[in-house]
Amino acid sequence: MNRFRLTSTLSALSLCLIAAACESSSGVTTAAGGGTSTIKINPCGITGTLTLTVATAARADCSAGGTSLTLAGGGASYYIVPQFATDQAAVALLNYQLFTGSVATASVSASRIAAQRIATLSTNAAATGGLPKGRRLFAQRAAEKALFARAARRSPASTLHASLQGPVSASISRAVLPTPAVGSIRSFHVASSFTVDSWATVGAKLAYAGANVLIYIDTLAPANGFTPAQLTNFGVLFDQTLYPIDTAAFGGPSDQDNNGHVIMLMTPVVNADTPTATCNSQGFVAGFFDSGDFGGNGANSNNGEIFYSIVPDTLGTVSCAHGVGKVGVDVPGTFLHELQHLINYSQHVVVSGGAASSSWLDEGMSIVAEELGSVYYENKCPPPACRSSSAQLFPDSSQGFIQDLLYDSYQYALLPDTATITLSTDDENGFSWRGGAWLFARWLGDQMGSTVYKQLERGPSNALTDVQTVTGQTFQTLFANFGLSLYTDSLPGLPRNTAPAANRFVSRNVKALWARLFATSGGAGSGIPLQTPITLSAIGTDSSSFVLLPGTMTFFRIDTPASSSTVTIQFSAPGGLPFSPALHAQMAVFRLPPGQ
Repeated sequence: MNRFRLTSTLSALSLCLIAAACESSSGVTTAAGGGTSTIKINPCGITGTLTLTVATAARADCSAGGTSLTLAGGGASYYIVPQFATDQAAVALLNYQLFTGSVATASVSASRIAAQRIATLSTNAAATGGLPKGRRLFAQRAAEKALFARAARRSPASTLHASLQGPVSASISRAVLPTPAVGSIRSFHVASSFTVDSWATVGAKLAYAGANVLIYIDTLAPANGFTPAQLTNFGVLFDQTLYPIDTAAFGGPSDQDNNGHVIMLMTPVVNADTPTATCNSQGFVAGFFDSGDFGGNGANSNNGEIFYSIVPDTLGTVSCAHGVGKVGVDVPGTFLHELQHLINYSQHVVVSGGAASSSWLDEGMSIVAEELGSVYYENKCPPPACRSSSAQLFPDSSQGFIQDLLYDSYQYALLPDTATITLSTDDENGFSWRGGAWLFARWLGDQMGSTVYKQLERGPSNALTDVQTVTGQTFQTLFANFGLSLYTDSLPGLPRNTAPAANRFVSRNVKALWARLFATSGGAGSGIPLQTPITLSAIGTDSSSFVLLPGTMTFFRIDTPASSSTVTIQFSAPGGLPFSPALHAQMAVFRLPPGQ
């Protein structure tokens, strides 16, 4: 649910103060059933009355103990986004109150029960074309969870940067070793299980040697794999298109094995990592990057920059079947995703000598990497070219890159107060927060320019520190503008530039994409119940407690009476108490144009 009312299980933490309003100079008093509750004027960083012109925004900082905000009234309407803009708190639901004592209307808190979870506005089943459904990625995410946990268990001394005498300077020039001959055999250690520390030793033949990527194929790969022409095309795609897409956006990886290449190892060991019985329900592991190859797996480390991938297995002799065509659809997006992780890790740990990046931003940028694969084909094939249907928004060649992130971002927009961005990690299997991480990373790139990603890769601090250092803005300011952008970009019936530039996306109109997703989804049963997943709940006089997670936000609006010169709202912990400073509680505020 989007806004959670506290149930009987949380009744000890809740308040039930239903109010009608009157106002005094020292505060705003509400009364119901013989009881009273006073909104003490305790400004959230903005003293006096906040007066905004139409389509402008402000941030009310409640981190210093403030609990109230007074807005100019006179019939003005506002979009208000309460947030906990932090990564320094436990992942636990926190109670909050958000109500006003100066709008004498009936309680509207029932609307916060998030009717969109159970209502279907329209199935629009007759629509055709548009966006495909995402593939099941549970197995892929479970593998990432296991690899993340495995990395976390390693002692700091086992990582490569600790075993070297200081970090590797990017300015040091070393002679690159000669490229092995195509057809030569090399031995590798490959994780044969993600639940226990188990490795298989495989022999692999160098099948393709490009300028950037070496593709090795396991000598025990199933028959009926790539033809020579298919292998060449596959290699050229990864070497000349995908690798440059990632490195242009994020910078180059380290080169600890001094071979001047990233290795792509295609082996049936990866196929077998997903049992046949789970493929239909959980999906499969298409490929992965293991940070243990930077020295952390000891004798099992391959000591190089390596991406592991499934091999074609048309007959399903190892696990579920993967034809050459399916490998060509599923693996490229995974390669872009995992290569960004590899670049991120190598720059933070090997080059800069720091710790691994905060995984939520690392994941967000990996999803941007997938998106950039789609952008490449979108630019190459403007509509209606390269599409099975003229109604498609994206060319056929984009589908393997774009489909999952759009679904995940929609799910995030349904759950913005329970899908924490800043406290999520790769050891979680959820998808909603990944949609939020992509949205934030995409918005950040739109605001700061595409070079921001290369700057963020350099590390070695945590994500919030890196973001603040690179942008020159506080994370709280950025998070506030990002939260506003989710709604204020493309206000209904108004020019897109109605909102300030800071409160818009640039490269994507996500609201239009969500609307198309809804139109082609088949309704509530698809998990896409609304044309726009961003819904605004009214702020009324109900002072019941609701909940947020740190690193999340929620969406409200308030329509002030024409007869009221000001309206005061309270955003506080239960009982009117201030929030812990560590939560960086704040409200982003946008004055809505008339009619919105």
